Amino acid sequence: MVWRYKNRWFRRWLVLIVFWAVPVMIVAANEIREQLAYDSEDLSHALSSWTFTDAQRALPAIQRCHGLIDEARSAGCPQDVLAMKAAADQQAIAQYAVRKSVLFGYLWTAFVGYWVVPAVTLFVLGAVIGVIRRSLRHPMKKAQGHESKTHEPPRVAKP
Repeated sequence: MVWRYKNRWFRRWLVLIVFWAVPVMIVAANEIREQLAYDSEDLSHALSSWTFTDAQRALPAIQRCHGLIDEARSAGCPQDVLAMKAAADQQAIAQYAVRKSVLFGYLWTAFVGYWVVPAVTLFVLGAVIGVIRRSLRHPMKKAQGHESKTHEPPRVAKP
């Protein structure tokens, strides 16, 4: 019957940690979904918006510059405006990639903080409690050959 209850605390810890992973993953999935939706919308806004200088606004061909770069190029937008827009688009794409990597770095830190650290803490706490309980239940046996005697001070021969 002893084998049935062996490592019971470990199984309980494992069940607890697996069930604790569910809300952590739900929160992480919602965070990923919301942040990626916001970043994607911001990227599409940056790719479709145009910024002109005052000199460029005075040009009659500037009215053809709208939408994505390919649409503006086929509509006859001036090349200097397209070059400036291409640089801005490249910067927006790089910013999107940075946001994505920062998001996943943040989520990794949150995963470690909200799941790994509590799991390790509970495991160590359970192991310490288990060792203490075991030591209290089964005290160390005395070495054989030594009888329990009361402590007597060493005798010194009188001169």
